[in-house]
Amino acid sequence: MLLKPKCPVIAIEEHYWDAELASHFTGIEAGRPGETQRRLDDLGALRLKEMDDAGIDIQVLSHGAPSTQKIGADIAVDLARRVNDRLHQAIGRHPTRFAGFAALPTADAKAAADELERCVTRLGFKGAMIHGLAHGKFIDNRQFWPIYARAEQLDVPIYLHPSLPHAAVADAYYADYAQQFPMVVRPAWGYTVETATTAIRMVLSGVFESHPRLKIILGHLGETLPFLVWRIDQALARPGQKSLSFRDVFCNNFYITTSGNFSTPALLCCIMEMGIDRILFAVDWPFVENLPATQWLATTPICDEDKVKILSGNSKRLLRM
Repeated sequence: MLLKPKCPVIAIEEHYWDAELASHFTGIEAGRPGETQRRLDDLGALRLKEMDDAGIDIQVLSHGAPSTQKIGADIAVDLARRVNDRLHQAIGRHPTRFAGFAALPTADAKAAADELERCVTRLGFKGAMIHGLAHGKFIDNRQFWPIYARAEQLDVPIYLHPSLPHAAVADAYYADYAQQFPMVVRPAWGYTVETATTAIRMVLSGVFESHPRLKIILGHLGETLPFLVWRIDQALARPGQKSLSFRDVFCNNFYITTSGNFSTPALLCCIMEMGIDRILFAVDWPFVENLPATQWLATTPICDEDKVKILSGNSKRLLRM
């Protein structure tokens, strides 16, 4: 498939599975059915063929949810290290096609910060991905701030990826419809609510006041937040609030990707609210197919210069690729 304009295509939310890590879980967290799992397990011919078929040059690989965010401190540090070493080996077999985001042992925040540094400085990873709640806690909690301090120091981003909502939330919000519509708990709505809430909490927490150069990535065109940024900012500026510009923090410290949300009106909203330099290309493979993503972006009513920024220019700058 020919893309116009002609430029490299870097997709930055593309998942894989590690068998040892998955062995600690049951149900959907241990694996996905059929062809999806086959693709998650593949770090070679099948993955590369589907990238080639869609005109994707590089995938930034990240472990699927919940990754290490539910692994206890007694085993998480050594396990995350082995997971990241295996990913590094897979990247080494195809160094021009793959890069990586680290899995972090969030049960021990200091060790997680150290693992982030090891992965960036020794393994060449581009940052890290954290999936949803960590050990039942929102990741704005101060116990996790050493991770953000180290990310700021290293000048690498943290990608906030969805995971299953808290069990109490899932029961209260979705139990009535989850049996007939299981995706409502996950990508149809539950993931969005959980991840957007996490992002808002991070802004409110003050972590960006302490670490003003911290960079956060959100997928799925920002989990609805670009659409809501005006209203959130205006409401938080009403009398009785702590002084805070939500817009300034969100539009200066956050980046968003196109993963799993190939909507032209939504993309145009994101560009208008955040600017073209904050938007990066992603697919969410293998949960979403590659080809619709590249075909969609090729047809969007934006100029070639802006398409180049989304397809690879912004990723090259942010991830130093």
